[in-house]
Amino acid sequence: MKVVTLLPAATEIVAALGDLRVLVGISHECDYPPSVQHLPRVTTTPIDVQAGSAGIDAEVRRLHESGQPVIAVDSALLRRLAPDLIITQDLCEVCAVSDGQVHRLASLMRPAPRVLSLQARDLRGIWRDIQAVGATLNLTDESEELVLGLQYQLKRLSSSRPERPPRVLCIEWLEPLYLAGHWIPDLVAAAGGHDVGARSGHHSARREWDELFQLRPDHIFIMLCGFGVERARTELERLTDPAAIALLRSVPTWIVDGDAYTSRPGPRVVDGASLIHAAITGRFAPQLRQWQSAEYAEH
Repeated sequence: MKVVTLLPAATEIVAALGDLRVLVGISHECDYPPSVQHLPRVTTTPIDVQAGSAGIDAEVRRLHESGQPVIAVDSALLRRLAPDLIITQDLCEVCAVSDGQVHRLASLMRPAPRVLSLQARDLRGIWRDIQAVGATLNLTDESEELVLGLQYQLKRLSSSRPERPPRVLCIEWLEPLYLAGHWIPDLVAAAGGHDVGARSGHHSARREWDELFQLRPDHIFIMLCGFGVERARTELERLTDPAAIALLRSVPTWIVDGDAYTSRPGPRVVDGASLIHAAITGRFAPQLRQWQSAEYAEH
């Protein structure tokens, strides 16, 4: 079987199932595991991904208003690769190619490849997606074992939870401000906290900084969609909103690599839960950073 994955989470799921040999093409965003880097990239985006969060948001809105795709597929390359299976998603047109576009392209190919659309909105949905990929690749046993292993890792976190679940806010975009939804509240709960800004399975919510004081968070996690730790730190230092600065200075604020551990609905979200757990229990984790204005403290 020849497989093309159009989003990083799908690539990571295939890798975790132990059969990277089936991959013949990936998206422009796929970067993990490193062994996939040599594969052809079948998607592109006109967005300057090095721009700040406000600039990226403005460009996405401009593309939507003009009817242009945020992410496009190289249809000629896709035909040359002639995959038997294309894995896409139907959650977010900014994160990956839209489900409808992929089905239209597949219908024009001969023979037409199968299209598998990942649909996770919460943690249970991620488990179902892993099992769906496994079943499609004839790796059902491997997918069940993978899911059980990930669930066991989350269960182990419960052995050292705080007696009182701390109130947690998770931020996935800074300008404009969005609180992370979907599976993030599930990760917070698994880590022993209570997400006071979102509900499991619900879309990420647009908020204003001065509203967040009313939520009385004990911890704030900056887990920017598509951004690593250094990019997130740079975005934080660009903030000028007085309410944002006041809040982030008054509440312990942690930076998590959102691109790796929280925004991709794949196996590594379990590592994201572990990092949240480390912060709220006061444990050291090398991938976790605490933000203190212009300082960049490692904890």
